[in-house]
Amino acid sequence: MKRFSLVFTLIATFFLGFAFSRNMTTPNHNNMKKVTGIGGIFFKSKDPKATNQWYKKHLGFDTTPYGTSFEWLQANDSTKKGLTQWNPFDEHTTYFAPSEKEFMINYTVDDLEALVVELRKENVTILDELENSDYGKFIHIIDPEGNKIELWEPKG
Repeated sequence: MKRFSLVFTLIATFFLGFAFSRNMTTPNHNNMKKVTGIGGIFFKSKDPKATNQWYKKHLGFDTTPYGTSFEWLQANDSTKKGLTQWNPFDEHTTYFAPSEKEFMINYTVDDLEALVVELRKENVTILDELENSDYGKFIHIIDPEGNKIELWEPKG
């Protein structure tokens, strides 16, 4: 029941974000955009396959072994699509480490390399090196509460 409450809270937060959507930019002294949206919600699950099937059956998620993707149009430019990934991970995953939390949120950004420079200046804990993949650029940081955060600059 506790796990369901966590999942329900994450999903409710996700949909409330759509309902009250605003551009989530936080300009700094350079007017650089930082976070532009939620790129993914990831959480630990005792049985990711069964969790995927439950969401497929009861909530209509179009799930795969990697969860599902929600596609949307960007508020500032409705010609550009955005993507938010929802994915249950195995409860024993180490992907969220060093965080001990049951979830991880992925935030989209416009210019990850510039943001990393800013974060280093601000002494934010950066866990790894910038990674380039078929999906874009990624890096992981830790917030003051010990939550691992994935920052993602999508390709295109």
